[in-house]
Amino acid sequence: MKINVKKIDRNKRQLTVEVNGEIVTKKFEDVYAQIAKDARVPGFRPGKAPRGILEKHYSGIAHEEVLKSLIPEIYGQAVDSEKLDVVDLPQVSDVKLDKDNLSFTATVEIKPQIPIKDYKGIKINYKDIEVTAEQVKAKLDSIKESRKIETIDSALARSLGYPTVADMEKALGSQIYLQKENEQRIKIEEEIIKHLIGAANFNLPSSLVERQLSEMVSHAKVELALRGVSEEEIKNQESKLREQLKPQAEERVKIYLTLEIESFLKFPFLHPFFPFLFHSLALQEAG
Repeated sequence: MKINVKKIDRNKRQLTVEVNGEIVTKKFEDVYAQIAKDARVPGFRPGKAPRGILEKHYSGIAHEEVLKSLIPEIYGQAVDSEKLDVVDLPQVSDVKLDKDNLSFTATVEIKPQIPIKDYKGIKINYKDIEVTAEQVKAKLDSIKESRKIETIDSALARSLGYPTVADMEKALGSQIYLQKENEQRIKIEEEIIKHLIGAANFNLPSSLVERQLSEMVSHAKVELALRGVSEEEIKNQESKLREQLKPQAEERVKIYLTLEIESFLKFPFLHPFFPFLFHSLALQEAG
């Protein structure tokens, strides 16, 4: 296999790949063997038509099947050989195939080098979590209001699965604590994310930005349709939506690339927060 890699810009590479000999001829043999099993050629029983006859009748199909099978296989080997961290599907062009040779060009985008620096300077504002009696009382008042009752008693506690009122109050306190803890972790995540993406300066792969932008525009169009906006009006707004949403799409791609788990393995101070990483970003996506 011959591979030539040309740098187009910081993130794009152009691979020119050529293979010949047994790899190509063997693939043609396999394809024609499969065609022979199903081919219906006048004068021959199924599977008995000579290769020359099959080539006369099925060369176009064979050519297509060889390309469909061989290009992904060879492309994958070329990417692995050149150790390219590809982030999207390739654009394949200049395909040439004959009975002994295959060559093609694949233009790809690779993951950018992401400089993470000054991470030791991140200040994490972690505060001790407290649950007050007033907060528990507010939860109890909410229960009373929702059930339209005046008195919290043992019967109510038991109906909710608690042996006593005291057990129920303790459980409510635990729920409040977990809620506060989760809110604080989300806030810490946001502080870490803001610092890291602010310190990381790199060119974003345009294909990833376009994919993210297309998804966001599609989601926005669905939201408009649900609000009763006409199909024609939605179509007229599409270019404006793309313009408005592009900065958000770029920010999300930057976050995804910066916060890849492999990068975080370098930073021991983040390990306690691994279970909660991406939570705030997921909330953005859901919203």
